[in-house]
Formats: sequence, C-alpha cells, structure tokens
Amino acid sequence: MVFPALWTFSPSRMVAACVSAGYFLAASRGLPQGVANFYGSQFAFGIGLWSAASLVFVAVHATLWTSTKGWRQALRYAIAALVMSIPPFGIVGWAHPITAAGILFPGWGWFGLAAAAILMLAMTTKRWLIAAALLGGFWAWSAANWTPPDLPEGWVGVDTRFGGSAVHYATFAQQLETVALAKTTSMDGGSIAVLPESAAGFWTPTAARLWARELAGSGVTVIAGAAVVDQAGYDNVMMRISAEGSEILYRERMPVPVSMWQPWLAWVGQRSGARAHVFANPVVDVEGVKVAPLICYEQLIVWPVIQSMLHRPDIIVASGNGWWTEGTGIVAIQSASSQGWASLFDRPLVMAFNR
Repeated sequence: MVFPALWTFSPSRMVAACVSAGYFLAASRGLPQGVANFYGSQFAFGIGLWSAASLVFVAVHATLWTSTKGWRQALRYAIAALVMSIPPFGIVGWAHPITAAGILFPGWGWFGLAAAAILMLAMTTKRWLIAAALLGGFWAWSAANWTPPDLPEGWVGVDTRFGGSAVHYATFAQQLETVALAKTTSMDGGSIAVLPESAAGFWTPTAARLWARELAGSGVTVIAGAAVVDQAGYDNVMMRISAEGSEILYRERMPVPVSMWQPWLAWVGQRSGARAHVFANPVVDVEGVKVAPLICYEQLIVWPVIQSMLHRPDIIVASGNGWWTEGTGIVAIQSASSQGWASLFDRPLVMAFNR
C-alpha cells in the first residue's frame, strides 16, 4: 500500500518506471525458479519471462506518471490501478495493492474495498503521512485480531503431493490414489471433497467410469480439477463427480499466460492451448450452495474474484497445482491472496493445492 506514494513522489518518469519495476519484480520473485521447474530449462529463461512479464505493469505506470502535483496525480494512479485490475492489462496484474484490502479490513466487504482504494489514492497526495498512519493502525488491529476464514460445514479441502511435468497428467495409479483420498472425507464428516487443479487429469469417458465406480457407496461428491481436450485446444475445469455421474462445473476464466493460455498459436494454425473464458461462469451451484471458483492463476489477479463477489456467492473454492513451485513462495502467495479476499467479504473458504 506504500507503492502509490513511492510512484507518485518519484522525481522523474524514469524513476517512476524503476520504482514500478522494483515493486513488480520483488512481488513476483518466485517466477524465475518456477519457470525453470515447469519447463526443465535454464534459470536464464525464467529471468527472461520474469522481466517480460513486468513490462506491462511498468509501461502502464510509467505512461500515467505525471510531475503535476494535486488531484491529477491521484486521478492518474486511479486509472493505472483500474487498468491493472481488468483485461487486457489486468491479465498480468499480479500483486495488485488492492489485494491488501482483506488484510486491512476483514469483514468490511465492499466498504472495505472502497476504504482501501481511498487510502491508496490518499497515499498519492500531500496528506500521505496521515493515510500511512491510518494504514498502519488498521494493519496492527488486523494483525492482533486476525482469524482465518471458516471452512464451510460438510466441505473438505484435500491437499496432495503428486509430482508433475508440463506435458504429463495424472496416471492410472495416481487416479486411484486420488479417489481414495477423496473417499476419506466421509470418515471426517465431509460430504463434498475439493481436490486440486488437474487432480483428475485428462477427463475422458473412461476416467468418468473409473471415478463413478470407485465412489460407489461412499456418498461423497468430489470437486476436482481436470483438463477437457478437443481438436482446438482444451479447457482447464473443475468437475463435479459422484457415483451417479459427472459434469463440468466450471471452466477457468484465466489460465496461466504463456504456459497454458497461448492464443497466438491459433494464428499459425496450431492448437491454442487452454481457452480463457474471461467473464464466464463467475459462480456455480453445488448442491444448492452458490460457489465462487478460483483456479490457480485466478487467485493472483483482481477481476475474477471481484466479478464473482458481485453475484454474492456463499463460499469461495480455491484450487491449484503447484508441483512446479518448489523452492518458491507461489503457493503461499496464492493461499494468502485467497484468504485475504475471503476475509474481506466474510465468506467461508475451501482450498486444495497439489504441492
């Protein structure tokens, strides 16, 4: 939340660009190692993607910076913050300062979001010291009274520790092990088990029959990540699975750019990777419960959760597949971001990660 002041009071556009780059690169510092893990490549390739990813954030903030004092600075920062919250630039709007709203104002909902935005803008004015003091006070109060979001009754998030690669998904043996993990939720009093992104692998009629057979008699409904492939590409989805059958519950609105979402491939006649359903299915229904789903990358950007909250969901379900994040804090950042949003809007939260 201090970033707006550092950006505003930079003595030149070049310094503002450097401040923006420093903020973004520091916040996303786990990316180079994650890229190297995912692609099995040299660390230098990760450095290149890390730097390239920062260009949009830096360009937006450098372009909108102004040396003119007064309300124009606040207006320009407001525009920059909004631009980095929504597509197309918001696609790489990681570590947006507004994400701190849930930490500073837990339970305040839309009023907390507005309060955080107002204080961010106040940080760009000559009264920034007052705004900073208020931020510090709210942070201290929150730290002293913080409690994590509740887990909804009957729901259980199941973490896994399966390995992975950029081209291989769940094997038959892993499928059986994953089903067994889901079935244990009934022993813990759970009726709905949430499994991580990609836990069910490539979803096919054969996989559907396997899961239905293995879940017979358990009484458990499983929400599991999977990939549904067709001739043009694939959808990264959440499946609803039970002994009675299965269906696609949610199609990811924003897959990870470059590694998953590759729309430029369609221009040269190749499969375009994972599809982005940018503003589709912000909430889904699970046994009468309105759910806001967030898969992996969607937990790091702003508009998916804001769009979902406009529909007043009952709970938030956040899943991810973090096998490639070893040696980084990426899963921890996703978890903290999900908890922050759930706390802001006072919603129960179910999380499931493959670590």
